[in-house]
Amino acid sequence: MSQKRDYYEILGVPKNADEAEIKKAYRKMALKYHPDKNPGDSEAEEKFKEAAEAYEVLSNSEKRAQYDRFGHAGMGQGGFGGGMNMDDIFSQFGDIFGSAFGGGGSFGGSRGGSRVVKGTNLRVKMKLTLEEIATGVKKKIKVNKLVNAEGITFKNCQTCNGSGRITRVAQTFLGAMQTQSTCHVCQGAGKMIDKKPADADAQGLKRQEDVIEIDIPAGVDEGIQLSFQGKGNAGPFNGVAGDLIVQIEEAEHPELRRDGDNVHYDAVINFADAVLGDSIEVPTISGKAKIKIDPGTQSGKVLRLRGKGLPSLQGYSTGDQFVHINIYTPTKLSKEERELVEKLKTSENFIPGADAKSKGFFGRMRDMFS
Repeated sequence: MSQKRDYYEILGVPKNADEAEIKKAYRKMALKYHPDKNPGDSEAEEKFKEAAEAYEVLSNSEKRAQYDRFGHAGMGQGGFGGGMNMDDIFSQFGDIFGSAFGGGGSFGGSRGGSRVVKGTNLRVKMKLTLEEIATGVKKKIKVNKLVNAEGITFKNCQTCNGSGRITRVAQTFLGAMQTQSTCHVCQGAGKMIDKKPADADAQGLKRQEDVIEIDIPAGVDEGIQLSFQGKGNAGPFNGVAGDLIVQIEEAEHPELRRDGDNVHYDAVINFADAVLGDSIEVPTISGKAKIKIDPGTQSGKVLRLRGKGLPSLQGYSTGDQFVHINIYTPTKLSKEERELVEKLKTSENFIPGADAKSKGFFGRMRDMFS
């Protein structure tokens, strides 16, 4: 699968472009590669879809913020190139073309000005473990959504005579002025329901439980919203389905703390291990890792495990795991333990800043316990 191009590059606008600049750039690209101007040109058709996908994201402030932060990975699945046809594009952005191609909503003159009505979006929350975030995961979710009922027949909308638009003529001092607007009865679809089953509403929809399988990319953050196009509620009058918006929640890990792409772990060691050194096992996202504690390790020291963190959502890098060393201080001592500690207390090596005697700390330790 080829790497997707940057949306700003596709439209030829800078990253700080405002809404008007983005709309103007998209209209220019869309008119250049419009199928009516390039009949039978598959390359032009792909560029037309590519421009529509870029505009769909950059014209939406929420999606644009996600894209600016996480790139294509933050957009989830879907995209115009992956599952939407020309009617889908015209149904959402046909007004941008103005009258350049028969009112904008037509494609090769086949649609007569009517438009496909898009369904509403579904929004769900999904809780993921740190392990699932680290690798990415396929999930099946159960939703209650609107679907197109079977056995429905349609007829032309009587208000707009099947055109999807209402034309009004007003007399002004400049003469007769004609304006067009989307039909408020059929929402621009140009058709109404003729016959429908009892469980369908006036738009041919009924509510039904459905199971949707989605791919969650690795490295998602708490609060990020992924958009899965075409997996939302069905559109009225057999229109285009809306999107499924999945908001990510992160389940608390029993031992690790997340900080961006890095993770942190508090390791508690005893005093003897801190003095003499040892090897200990620590948990990581992918299992256990053994780390070395050097002799004389101080409380508060931080050890780094490179590459043991989380992958970035864009896939450019992987974070690290930081192990924070804490030395355990016992609160209850036996008589013998207390006597030993009292002996150690008088050793110069246990006095901060004091110089060790020539025999050295470990030599005196051996004398003490022999």
